Amino acid sequence: MTLSEGVPSTVYHVLGVQVDPSIERRLAALGLISGTNITLLNKKKRGAVIFSVRGTRFAIGKVIADGILVEVAE
Repeated sequence: MTLSEGVPSTVYHVLGVQVDPSIERRLAALGLISGTNITLLNKKKRGAVIFSVRGTRFAIGKVIADGILVEVAE
């Protein structure tokens, strides 16, 4: 599933990031890499996604969120 399909207040495990290489490098520099756990905080009506990674909140657009593959963390 992609991050944009997730349910708020759920912890997810990142399986991979499939976006433009420059965006992927920026997300990796911010700590969003394969194997990281993230918490989906909120989803906006127009597709924006707000999530938390390692104690920092991020807001990204739908196109980027569609490129982040996740699964529910156990």
